[in-house]
Amino acid sequence: MFGQMMDRPLLISSLLRHADLQHPQREIVSITADHPRHRYTYSEAFARVRKLANALVRLGAQPGDRIATLAWNDFRHFEIYYAVSCSGFVCHTINPRLFEEQLTFIANHAEDRRLFLDPAFVPLIEKLQPTLKTIEGYIILTDDAHMPATTLPNARSYESLIANESDAFEWPEFDERTASSLCYTSGTTGDPKGVLYSHRSTILHCYAMALPDSANLAATDVVMPVVPMFHVNAWGLPYACVMVGTKLVFPGPKMGDAPTLQALIEEEQVNNAAAVPTVWQGVVAYLQKSGKRIDSLKRILCGGSAVPVALADALRDPYGAHIVQAWGMTETSPIGTICNWSPEAMRLPAQTRDALRAKQGRSVFGIEIKIVDEDDRELPRDGRAFGALKVRGPWVASRYYRRDSDDVFDTDGWFSTGDVATICPLGYVQITDRTKDVIKSGGEWISSIELENLAVAHPAIAQAAAISIPHSKWQERPLLVVVLKPGESVTREEVLNFFLGKVAKWWVPDDVAFVEKLPLTATGKLSKLQLRKQFEGYVLPGDA
Repeated sequence: MFGQMMDRPLLISSLLRHADLQHPQREIVSITADHPRHRYTYSEAFARVRKLANALVRLGAQPGDRIATLAWNDFRHFEIYYAVSCSGFVCHTINPRLFEEQLTFIANHAEDRRLFLDPAFVPLIEKLQPTLKTIEGYIILTDDAHMPATTLPNARSYESLIANESDAFEWPEFDERTASSLCYTSGTTGDPKGVLYSHRSTILHCYAMALPDSANLAATDVVMPVVPMFHVNAWGLPYACVMVGTKLVFPGPKMGDAPTLQALIEEEQVNNAAAVPTVWQGVVAYLQKSGKRIDSLKRILCGGSAVPVALADALRDPYGAHIVQAWGMTETSPIGTICNWSPEAMRLPAQTRDALRAKQGRSVFGIEIKIVDEDDRELPRDGRAFGALKVRGPWVASRYYRRDSDDVFDTDGWFSTGDVATICPLGYVQITDRTKDVIKSGGEWISSIELENLAVAHPAIAQAAAISIPHSKWQERPLLVVVLKPGESVTREEVLNFFLGKVAKWWVPDDVAFVEKLPLTATGKLSKLQLRKQFEGYVLPGDA
């Protein structure tokens, strides 16, 4: 027997319709090259979304066509998100920080038909254009007055494209499993892999994001997604924020510029923001140097890599901004776990509860999670067992786009994340390493992430990374690579002594290397792949 309820499809267009009726005067604020501070309402934004939808249909876009973007976080990119997906096309966001050969591979593999790009990327795409096999036309995200000279074929400005279109458009209805957007992994090994999201998965992810024990979004919030819109749909915030009706603040090309972020937070009264740890490390350094404040900011969703407790303290204690650590992947849309306090955690002694901040949190409803051993047997949730992390759920990829098979998806529907983790009895997950980054010394695992978190608690250290170095006796031993804070100095011995009493003695790194900067991936994460290449052949003290 089935229930007798209306079976309405879960479509992204429903977010737009709801927000247009319930939150028409809510603001969207952006920085772009041609608008130092662009400001308009949801109602005005959605009228332009409908104009763009008409323009895409006039250009001959067909259901399922991939429409690509190479753009920052701003109001025009926001409009593309909705116009493309709501029309039944696929919004393919491309990361401009990838290597050129990766950009070409991604556009050709997706078979993109049109590319919307920021003026800053015109020289790059002019260079790559002969290798882009399927793109028929290029739309530059500006107006005619700021249109750069370009050799790109069939290029025109965004504003001229939509200028004469009607702002009336009937959004089509279709199966909620229809593809809505496409995002490729950063491809640290091999070619990037595409994750094809559906309307259904996106809407369900919206509900999960907005929950109080998740990102805790409400119409009274002012949210600044610093996490790029070209990276896992800005963690789903352009959808979830529209669903609940928050004011949105987009930093455009200034997402890595601490003075601009501080000004936006203060002037727009941002109370909720999202970005990777490296962004907040830059903000903290700027605040400490300038004496400026971010008093309106209360909640920071932070992920992409482990958040050092020292960074959380540097934002919480002087400024009242609380980092909420989260974990997810391109394959999980991305939210998997979020570190909010459960009632049981709140009853713990303050010091014990405070230590939970180093963990990535509990799984949100919709995400099943487990850790397994090398024989795929589930391990206990005792906080001590380390295992490979697996997940499944309605917004987790079931396979990669246009790939026949992958061993990360098993026959029971679980996705192998490539992370090593523990799960404590309260359900808090702690990512201890990537499987390819784990340090295995004498048959035992050492958590590189825990070593890094301890290292950055040292007052002289700004950033740290722990990598494995081959060892003749122990197979592998940890090398700590550190970046010092400006004007600070510290010796190798002082750094190593800092670990004593904080971790098991055999966990203490064998050596410390001082560098000017650490290599980052295209999404702002620490690139241990590059770091291992940098220290290839390194010999640890005392090793033969």
